[in-house]
Amino acid sequence: MHKKLTIAHKTCLTCEKDFAWRKKWRSCWERVLYCSERCRRNKKVANANNTNPNRNI
Repeated sequence: MHKKLTIAHKTCLTCEKDFAWRKKWRSCWERVLYCSERCRRNKKVANANNTNPNRNI
């Protein structure tokens, strides 16, 4: 059996692509939300496009 088939996966909150567990994330996998540094930096742009009906104008 191929080892990579059993690796945990998550979906990136910014680009919505599937990404796999990495050894460098072994101590903080629960807190990982983005697949890359680029997606982490662009999170405000992605969230700003969502309209918030409760926001006061």
